[in-house]
Amino acid sequence: MKFGVSTFITDQGISPTSLGPALEERAFDSLFIAEHTHIPADRRTPYPMGGELPEIYYRTLDPFVALTAIGVVTERLLLGTGIALVPQRDPITTAKEVASLDLVSGGRVIFGVGVGWNREEMRNHGTDPATRGRLTDERLRAMRELWTSERAEFHGEFVNFDPVFAWPKPVQRPHPPIYVGGGEGAFRRVAEFGDAWLAGSAPPQELGPQIERLRALADREVPVTVYAVPDDPEQVEGYGSLGVERLLFYVPTLPERETLEHLDRLAELAARYR
Repeated sequence: MKFGVSTFITDQGISPTSLGPALEERAFDSLFIAEHTHIPADRRTPYPMGGELPEIYYRTLDPFVALTAIGVVTERLLLGTGIALVPQRDPITTAKEVASLDLVSGGRVIFGVGVGWNREEMRNHGTDPATRGRLTDERLRAMRELWTSERAEFHGEFVNFDPVFAWPKPVQRPHPPIYVGGGEGAFRRVAEFGDAWLAGSAPPQELGPQIERLRALADREVPVTVYAVPDDPEQVEGYGSLGVERLLFYVPTLPERETLEHLDRLAELAARYR
């Protein structure tokens, strides 16, 4: 089982260029970072975890800027979006950002994607929450076309462009792996686009049946990465018994000294299961 980290990188916590090398030094294989462009002040959509929305949600750095900075100061760390909010992103621009990061990092990108939950946020990007699933699927299809075709062309309900030249192409072929986030409602998206399922931190006893249903729908052995895992040995062992590919420990957004101390504890736990 592989071990990585999921976190929110903000202007108040450890810097990206300190975090990346610290993860490599502690033998973590990957970093997945969250994305929110902004949070509307008059938001009505409830926070999925309940209670008040943490400040980190509206202080996140742009994921591709942060991951580029990390890629420059690391050699092996996989650079993941966890998740990129595809319904809020122009597909042509996003395809170029993903491919550019894959190029400058030497092929280390994992493109974690999802549809998002904050309806007011996506409306500010001109997205109708009611159609965000179809929009996400279409933008992913368009991005795959941009990554893999010399003369890319796409005509759909939401995305429409005549033949274009779009470079760079990703180092990873045919394109960086797509990890699809979400619950069971995303399983058809995982089946069509997913090189892996980026699962939420449901307890192992709940996750096991979900994995079985996903693999039955997809008719293949879909790898699973579990997002925001607590540092609980019992939970880690439970996920290991399910045969998941990777666990992403959740790292709270803290100043450098506190973050490094937390990473030391996580690395010690991960070492027991390698």
